[in-house]
Amino acid sequence: MWSLILACCAVGYFFGSFPAGYFAGRIAGIDVRSVGSGNIGATNVLRVLGKRWGYPVFAIDAFKGFAAVRLAFLLVKYWPAAQPYAEYFAIITAIMSVAGHMFPVWLRFKGGKGVATSAGALFGLMPWAVPCVFLVWFIVFEISRYVSLASIIAAISLPIIVSLFAHWKFIDTAALIYFSLLIMVLVLWRHRSNFSRLLKGTEQRFDRK
Repeated sequence: MWSLILACCAVGYFFGSFPAGYFAGRIAGIDVRSVGSGNIGATNVLRVLGKRWGYPVFAIDAFKGFAAVRLAFLLVKYWPAAQPYAEYFAIITAIMSVAGHMFPVWLRFKGGKGVATSAGALFGLMPWAVPCVFLVWFIVFEISRYVSLASIIAAISLPIIVSLFAHWKFIDTAALIYFSLLIMVLVLWRHRSNFSRLLKGTEQRFDRK
């Protein structure tokens, strides 16, 4: 069983740590860590390099989380004793994929903020929760034009949404609630500098062009 746990951790971290934003910048001739916010995530890539690069980076970052979770479910099929706990192994993998994106060893543990990878992992675990969280994100972004604020509010809404689904018996394990709480804490912690800029009124908005 421990070998499966280690395999899931390795799979999650390996997938999550692929620095799509960094490679996109290098292909375009720019080190995204030295421009804009200095972040390798899709938002900074979108600001610096535009939609041509920003949207694919977001898609890849989301796919990392989704692929890691689905691969974990596949691995569990080869461990009969672990099959009753498949969801728990997938959750471990999801957490590690988000951690890998935030702290990639290839970039001296300086990665993105984990929103896209969290969304992908969430889709792999609870696809029905993603439209609800995205709706929250979209409404906040359309009103404020702050990606960071939309991400913060969406992260806070995640455990609330998951708890409601648990109350309505759409899920039957409390582990998903704890997973959503941990993802919320990680995303909020990674956005602490954005939160400070929001309070000071210096956070950068996306205009409507």
